[in-house]
Amino acid sequence: MENQVNTQNNELEKDKWQLALDNPLETLKQCQISRNIDSCMKCDKILDCEVRDNYIKAVYESMNKGSGGGFEF
Repeated sequence: MENQVNTQNNELEKDKWQLALDNPLETLKQCQISRNIDSCMKCDKILDCEVRDNYIKAVYESMNKGSGGGFEF
């Protein structure tokens, strides 16, 4: 029960940008688990990966809080 309360408190402290990052992060982690890797750098699809691209976009948006601009490597 205490763990559930802590989880709820952490969710309340997150802003909408951080919350929007949760799903892409979980998807990325599941992809890595399914490929038995611990980093996208070890994946042969790194340069053409929609999962990783979505995660990077979500990270950037959470950092700039939607203030715009682009992000490219």
